[in-house]
Amino acid sequence: MANILIIDDSPTDVKIFSGALERAGHKVTAVDSAEAGIDAARKSRPDLVLMDVIMPGMNGFQATRSLSKDPATSAIPVLIVTTKSMETDRMWGMRQGAKDVLVKPVSEKDLVANVNKHLSAHA
Repeated sequence: MANILIIDDSPTDVKIFSGALERAGHKVTAVDSAEAGIDAARKSRPDLVLMDVIMPGMNGFQATRSLSKDPATSAIPVLIVTTKSMETDRMWGMRQGAKDVLVKPVSEKDLVANVNKHLSAHA
């Protein structure tokens, strides 16, 4: 069981992702802004972060860069989960420090498989 932090301002997406991850045996915490997510990651040191991109205030690319550059959180894998499906968005997310970029809507099977793949690579 891993501790996973979801940073997403969509209650629907949080519910879908949380349900899928909890059914897979993970513990999930969610926050609805990038700023709150950075604070939560620093405090709780989750095993993995699922990051939305389009949020009010700081966006997910900025938050991913902040987490990947901070020595306290740089070892935490960040998976960006976004509706932005262009290859340039994927490349930009990876350049900010994301381990992968998944495009919404993502199936439960693909979400869990990607989370587990990055958790085992991180272990």
